[in-house]
Amino acid sequence: MASEFIHRRRVEFAETDMAGIMHFTNYFRFMESAEHAFFRSLGFSVACPAGDPALGLPRVHAHCDYLAPLRFEDEVEIHLRVARKSRRSLTYHFLLRRVAPAPEVEAARGEITVVCVEHRADGTLKAVPLPEAIARAIEAAPPPAKERARARALKKQP
Repeated sequence: MASEFIHRRRVEFAETDMAGIMHFTNYFRFMESAEHAFFRSLGFSVACPAGDPALGLPRVHAHCDYLAPLRFEDEVEIHLRVARKSRRSLTYHFLLRRVAPAPEVEAARGEITVVCVEHRADGTLKAVPLPEAIARAIEAAPPPAKERARARALKKQP
């Protein structure tokens, strides 16, 4: 079962703004491209085929903390970690690092939560369990070492 994935790509000129840095909205596109590559690596697509019922994975939560600018032609490593998995949803944590040119720098941290939904005939969406094959292929990653240490410290408090 998979819980982490690393995807690399370059900042394209069209993704930058008048100041020459990557526009803030494109950080979400980079996170989304890592999610799509993660699904492809497992033999799936986030574009669920039309079926009865048709399924989708809309975002219900997204945020990004910007730590350093990215510029045209920077090579970026996007680290996806499945932070939480429930019957109906997945929460990803992302770390975006500029890996070239040197020096490497942490550029952003983000989080996206998706929920599996059924597209109903009346145009509404209904949350449903993740398809069994996807649920079997993906698992939540263990928390990073800092989070584990903090959880142990909290347990020791009276």
